[in-house]
Amino acid sequence: MVTCAPAAKPDSYRIAREQMVRKDIKGRGIHDPAILDAMRKVPRHLFVGPDSIESAYSDSALPIKENQTISQPYVVALMTATAELSSTDKVLEIGTGSGYQAAVLGEIVREVYSIEIIETLARDSGELLNKLGYQNVQVKHGDGYQGWKEAAPFDAILITAAAPKIPEPLINQLKVGGLLVMPLGQTRTSQELVALTKTENGLEKRFVTYVIFVPMTGEVRNNEGDDS
Repeated sequence: MVTCAPAAKPDSYRIAREQMVRKDIKGRGIHDPAILDAMRKVPRHLFVGPDSIESAYSDSALPIKENQTISQPYVVALMTATAELSSTDKVLEIGTGSGYQAAVLGEIVREVYSIEIIETLARDSGELLNKLGYQNVQVKHGDGYQGWKEAAPFDAILITAAAPKIPEPLINQLKVGGLLVMPLGQTRTSQELVALTKTENGLEKRFVTYVIFVPMTGEVRNNEGDDS
């Protein structure tokens, strides 16, 4: 497991984080030790907006800058578990946001590449992840629809914003046998979280649950079509 640098001052949120993991992650059926350990370590209170710090370890999505949100802890854990990760994996994340999901991934896998379309979020999350010691996480500003060709292929890809269709360039950057986990749908009120396994003969899609994510923007919205 990848380790990050210790916090500069005592972590007064450790007990709240442990309670969150016990109640909202393990208590809801996620038992992967690597995921539980990662979520015990990552200081979510540093990734939420300043007005939400006291709610940082509640199982809820919270607002961050640029009218975006940080996903609820259970959904972060669920997406991570659905991707079926191992410690040697190289993972692509589309939609860095505050950087929390990237940090969780960085505790579990060998390499994380994360793309954020909003420049201020890409800059701030990259700086925070670097400050916390995540040397195995790279963040760049760009449209995630096109992926990160230079670093491909990836063992898994996570999209943390709802898309109306499956981005074809990302499928091309996924290894055969790899998983792409994403919220799929065109409405803002409900999408399907799906797991797409790349095989020699195409994609195998599995429904996971219903979710609500902010919409993915950029090229994915051109000639919108619903692949659900």
